[in-house]
Amino acid sequence: MQAVGAMLTAVGAIGAGLLVTAPTAGAATTGATAAYNGVCGSGYKVVNSMPIGSTGTVYLTYNSTTGKNCTVTIRNTTGTATYMVAYVRNVDSSEDQTDAGNYRSYAGPVYAFARGACVEWGGVIGNQQAWNYGSNCGALAAKATGRDWFAGRN
Repeated sequence: MQAVGAMLTAVGAIGAGLLVTAPTAGAATTGATAAYNGVCGSGYKVVNSMPIGSTGTVYLTYNSTTGKNCTVTIRNTTGTATYMVAYVRNVDSSEDQTDAGNYRSYAGPVYAFARGACVEWGGVIGNQQAWNYGSNCGALAAKATGRDWFAGRN
């Protein structure tokens, strides 16, 4: 797990053109829109998602038995390893987890216990990103639209 400050530094490195080398992720996805690939595990249901430009989708899932949220960022098309990020954070406890590296198909899964709490979550593929915070507050309903943390845009 990384602190939010470390996450902001890691994602800020994208703008500086820095890349982190990491092992290639598994299952490939293809098609116009990346479908959720089930990597969060048994019992996790998709509760929210956002497109990441035209390159892929970041999914937020929840397991009502464990009370954990899981995030995975999935590319539309498998290809050359590209910088990717999957991020999730419990807003109340500040528990967060980040997976950042060069992947061929997906980043994550990353988990945070968030039963009854709002979560921040998002993803990066190359130079495109999607972030959402203060959403899925206990009732599992999206309450905020995507926001670019770094440009301050909704």
